[in-house]
Amino acid sequence: MILRTLPRRIWGRGFCSTAARREILDVENLPDRIIPRYQESKTSDLLSLQWPSPPRNILVIKKHGAPNVTECVVEYAKHIHSNYDNVSLIFEPKVATQIHKLFPFPIYTTTSAGALPLKVDMTTTLGGDGTILHASSLFSTTLHVPPILSFSMGTLGFLGEWKFEEFKRAFREVYMSGAGAGSPLFQDQKHPHVIQEETENIVTGWSSVRGKSMGPTRSSKVLLRNRLKVGLFDGDGHRVIGDNTAESAEGDVHAMNEVIIHRGKEAHLAIIEVFVGGRFLTEAVADGMIIATPSGSTAYSLSSGGNIVHPLVSSLLMTPICPRSLSFRPLVLPSNTPITLKMSEKNRGRELEVSIDGRRRSRGIGVGMEVRVNGEFITKGREWTGGVPCIMRGTKYEGDDGWVGGLNGLLKFNYPFGEEP
Repeated sequence: MILRTLPRRIWGRGFCSTAARREILDVENLPDRIIPRYQESKTSDLLSLQWPSPPRNILVIKKHGAPNVTECVVEYAKHIHSNYDNVSLIFEPKVATQIHKLFPFPIYTTTSAGALPLKVDMTTTLGGDGTILHASSLFSTTLHVPPILSFSMGTLGFLGEWKFEEFKRAFREVYMSGAGAGSPLFQDQKHPHVIQEETENIVTGWSSVRGKSMGPTRSSKVLLRNRLKVGLFDGDGHRVIGDNTAESAEGDVHAMNEVIIHRGKEAHLAIIEVFVGGRFLTEAVADGMIIATPSGSTAYSLSSGGNIVHPLVSSLLMTPICPRSLSFRPLVLPSNTPITLKMSEKNRGRELEVSIDGRRRSRGIGVGMEVRVNGEFITKGREWTGGVPCIMRGTKYEGDDGWVGGLNGLLKFNYPFGEEP
């Protein structure tokens, strides 16, 4: 795949929508990302999304191996291009190669993982919970994760908020979130939200969109999901890098769901020394250990007997996987508590596997090596940093964050065994 690079000064709508322009461009041609603001509410634990100016660069992540999802992606992209003139669509390289001929307009991609955090304003996912985790992992080394608008089209839909049938309303609500009530928005009028300046096209605000302004009191609601900070260190305390994943970095990696240490192919149980807050807690003999966020409490941790924790509870979960000792039970700890998992010299196996949000690192940990985990520090105020902002679907009740309904649908609390809701 060859990415075509345009002169950097041309980043607006400097092309025509004809069959001859069915091409893949590099994201380096796009303007730098717009970082939104998040406002706290007195009536809800959710935050309000406030764009300082309309989002321009939209990353679309789809579930792989699902033709019906691909069809929906094409429909979604064509709708955005037809109704939001200055919005550019970004896809992963394989997806861009697969579908770019279906569009009479250019799309964007990159072969550099470090380019996305600098360019993406918001992310849309079409798939299941795994697709959302994958989207989050693309920003695992940045503090400003773009807001994620997720459509539930996978096996599990606990994290996915919206049905795809609602995509027109959902995107418009997110796009308009932050537009002032006095913006010149007119009913049934296609919007070119680009104001002509003397030199070049510059986005300066919303000029017209189908429908009326959302207004400051009707902005999209955001659930900020906490992440883990994970670092791998050798026996001398030096950071271990050189992994073959996009998360390979010289600093900590962030995880939305969990970090797992597992015996993998080894026949013998793992022996892991556990330190909490710098103090030795126990020597765990088990198949492995899970350190999870509240969002990850309903994933592998739940299957291993861990607690279910609301995503707004600032905490970490430590869950043993099939422990030999029946007295070792799952723990819930404050999110700012540092946890260290060290491979004991008593291990009969020589390496334990390490996976972060379902992605196994090519390099595990050996005897004496450590996995250091801490909760990500979220900075509040005018400029929020940290966490994964997930766009929530509107609810009937004031203060409802949608978690109870999602949990009920996932675990089917109110239905007899085997009966579908």
